[in-house]
Amino acid sequence: MEDASILLVDDEVAIVKMLETVLKKEGFNQIYKAHTAQEALDVLHNQTIDIILLDVMLPDQSGFDICPKIRELSNAYILFITAKVSDLDVLTGFAMGGDDYVTKPFNPLEIAARIKARLRRKQVLTEGTSIRTEPQSSNRYEFDRFTVDESAGELIVDGQTVSCPAQVFLLLLHFCKNMNIVLSKSQLLEAVWGYNQFVDDNTVTVHIRRIRERIEDNPSNPKHLVTVRGLGYKLVNGKAL
Repeated sequence: MEDASILLVDDEVAIVKMLETVLKKEGFNQIYKAHTAQEALDVLHNQTIDIILLDVMLPDQSGFDICPKIRELSNAYILFITAKVSDLDVLTGFAMGGDDYVTKPFNPLEIAARIKARLRRKQVLTEGTSIRTEPQSSNRYEFDRFTVDESAGELIVDGQTVSCPAQVFLLLLHFCKNMNIVLSKSQLLEAVWGYNQFVDDNTVTVHIRRIRERIEDNPSNPKHLVTVRGLGYKLVNGKAL
């Protein structure tokens, strides 16, 4: 975990300093700081970042506004820090490319715990220890127009690498590891989010839509990531290599 790189983006210097102090005490040594949206983008142009703590209210642009720009540069796990708590704000954050959120005021130790949980979950999924019906040694999954490359952490659609937020990729990878198996929302929450108290069925729905927007010819009429009414979702028409 000490190898993970973290970017703190908040215009409140005291909050950034507090988070930096706590995260370093928790064993995270690669910490970058930004107090504006532009500073954050400058960091991402020059550094590979694993985790981004992104304040929604920044002086030059909002966190929601720059999130799509971040996604052009990075597939880092984005945790929004916000004073806004409405369902619309939360869904907006997910729609813009965020993976999770926490509301102010917050306990910095909770932030550290979430980051550790996220890194553990990623390690479990990428090592292939998630639930499946039979063992598979493959780390590439091919479909008619897209490929999921686990080792490279890439989604390739029509021959082109497509930007894919970390949580969206991990959800898609979990479907690949359980191809042709119906997975309920509760199973997906447990496997990918670890029953985080701040995520719910809507989180799964939003991320399913984000996957379909990337892999389907017609996201409104999917032929790969299909809905099994009353049961959940399954990924079909692919093969492991």
